[in-house]
Amino acid sequence: MLKIAEERIDILFNKADEEFAIHPERSNRYVEMARNIAKKYNMKMPSKWAKRFCRNCHYFMKPGSNCQIRLSDSSVVIKCLECGNI
Repeated sequence: MLKIAEERIDILFNKADEEFAIHPERSNRYVEMARNIAKKYNMKMPSKWAKRFCRNCHYFMKPGSNCQIRLSDSSVVIKCLECGNI
């Protein structure tokens, strides 16, 4: 069951990435659906997608569009430009 859930989360995040330029609100909905799947099956979000949504407002983050990525003292700092969360 967890393998199917991971596949569904991958599909939703890939669709969110594709749709972001045209329909950013649809991308946010895909992230919400992926989070609900992860919660339902009591699993962690896969590491490759964990940094692609804001932990505060749960919006999909596309580097250069609605988030800033900076290096600060050899650590990566990601700032959501929707809510300002770092």
